[in-house]
Order: sequence, then structure tokens, then C-alpha cells
Amino acid sequence: MSALKTITLEGPFTMKRGQLSSPTIAFETWGTLDTARQNAVLIFTGLSPSAHVASSSADPSPGWWEDMVGPGKPIDSNRYFVICVNSLGSCFGSTGPASIDPETGKHYRLNFPVLCLEDVAKAGAAVLDHLNVEQLHTVMGASMGGMTALAFALLYPGRARGMISISAAGRSRPFSIAIRSLQREMIRRDDAWQNGNYDFDTPPDTGMRLARKLGMISYRSASEWTERFGRERALDEAPREHPFGLDFEVEVYLEAHANKFIGTFDANCYLYLSRAMDLFDAADQGGSLREGLRPISLERALVIGVESDFLFPVEQQEELAEGLSHYVDDIQFRPLASIQGHDSFLVDMDRFRPAVASFF
Repeated sequence: MSALKTITLEGPFTMKRGQLSSPTIAFETWGTLDTARQNAVLIFTGLSPSAHVASSSADPSPGWWEDMVGPGKPIDSNRYFVICVNSLGSCFGSTGPASIDPETGKHYRLNFPVLCLEDVAKAGAAVLDHLNVEQLHTVMGASMGGMTALAFALLYPGRARGMISISAAGRSRPFSIAIRSLQREMIRRDDAWQNGNYDFDTPPDTGMRLARKLGMISYRSASEWTERFGRERALDEAPREHPFGLDFEVEVYLEAHANKFIGTFDANCYLYLSRAMDLFDAADQGGSLREGLRPISLERALVIGVESDFLFPVEQQEELAEGLSHYVDDIQFRPLASIQGHDSFLVDMDRFRPAVASFF
């Protein structure tokens, strides 16, 4: 059974760079916690998903990782008590910039404190406290979620026996920071953004559409674009206002995904979470990634990378695995030959299911 649940953390919630008053954290669960309370798996999400990672009898709508979580699947809810947390700063039930500040009665907007992935990890730990889960079987995530899982393992040594990091890294490189910086500027340059004070009924849709298109380009690979679209022409013969319409199928694909994204995610939440990915650096406390990982206390870890991922290149996954190897006895690095780039963990199930299942 699963449905969205929320907890409200009483009193001040101290963040890495600020403080919130009694924030709400949303989460969903699948499966049952065993009598020893040792079978819990905590999943942190990427930037834009909700906590609805899989369907259930309580909510039969497909989850964003439907092929990975559930009865008989790699993360088997018949064996494990699976918890997925909606990130602090998001807009799917957890407190974020679009939420009401209880101290002012107004939306936080840009008065929301600077968000760091350590804050997202801390909110996840609060959910575990609420569920009376002292130690996890595994903490895991992909993309931003993988970075948050690492932040969790650093903040709470020993609270998870295992960790899976997928298409993530110990820190972002200048290239991925540059991509996200441009996405944020696209949103902020939209006249409708109004310095974060936009009407929720008329948000900065143009900026969000452009940011999503650039995101989709960075999430996939040139090889996939070639194999999937080639130079196929668009079939739409609709009248054009100018000579620069959608001539190619790849343009139609990007347009459809951008339009689908509109209205599903709050612009300020997007800005805050995107920036949190840039700010995270596991080397902050040690001067180098290896030294920064020293607090880690895990029995085993799995790091998965994708050879065609240019947002978080596979050599970054290898770097993370090498760093962890100094502190984790059982460490596996799995480079996968998927051509779908950064988003492979969502679509290339033939490769990702066996990789994740082997860990569990």
C-alpha cells in the first residue's frame, strides 16, 4: 500500500546556509518493514520527480521508476521496505519556494534559504526518524538523487549499510554547471518571472520551456539522436507565422517534451534545486575527493555510470568509486554501454535492471 504521506518537522530546521520554520516533507512507501527493522531502502530523486517512484494499490498511476521498484522487481517491495522522499525545495508536497512561509503567511519565493543537497539529505533522515528506521539496508539515487545519497552517507556514517550511486558524482564539473547556469538564466530572463514574484497562474513558461529543451539535449547523447531521428523531417504541415518552424523530427520531440513540462514544476523550485546540484562538493571537508569521503562508513557500495553520459561523464563515476574504495571494502563500479546518455537509468532497463538487481 502506498499513498503520499507528509510529516511536519516541529520547530526550526537548521540548513547548511539558513533555517526553515517547521517544514513539511513528503514521502511514499512500499512494502513492509521487517521485525528487525533492517530491510529499509531510501531513494532520493533527481531534480524534477515526485516521491511517486512506483504504482501501488493506493495509487495505481505509473511511477517514474516503475520498471525498477515493486513486487518481484530489482528493488523488490516483497523483500524490502522502500521509501522515496520528495526533495526539500521541490513542489510535490515538501516545503519549497512555492510553499507558504508560516512566519509571514506569504509564499517563500526567493526568501527561501539557499538550498544544499545536504539539506535534502537531512530531511530524508527526518523521515527515517519518523518511521523509526535507525539503519538502512541501502540509500540510493540517480543524478541529483545519487549526489544526495552520497551527502546522506557523509552526514550519517553507518546509518546505511549500502549505497548505490547512479549517473551522479562527488561534485559537478564546469560543463554541467554551465549547462544548468544557462537553464536558470533562461528562466530568469523570462519577463514573466518577475524576480521570482510571478503569478502562479501565469508563470515564466517560455523560460521553463527553453530550460527543459536544453535539459533534454544534455540528458541524452548525440549517438541516440542520430540513431533515433537521423535527419527525418517533421510531418506537421500546419501554417507557419515565420520561416523558422519545426522542420525536423528531433525538433518536434524537444517541443513536445518542453510543452509537457509546462505547468508541472514550479520555476523557483527548479532554480533552487538546480543550484543545489552545483553547490554540492564531497571534497569540501577534505580538500580532495578522497579525503572528503573519509567519514563514509558503508559495508558496500555500487557506482553505476553510462559511457554516453556527457552531463556526468563515466570517468566521474570511476573517480567516485576509486575514492570510496579507500573506505568501503566491497565496492563495485559498473560502466554501462547505454547510448541514451544521462537519462539511461530511466529508459535502458535491459542494462540497469540487472545491474541494480545484482546488488540486492
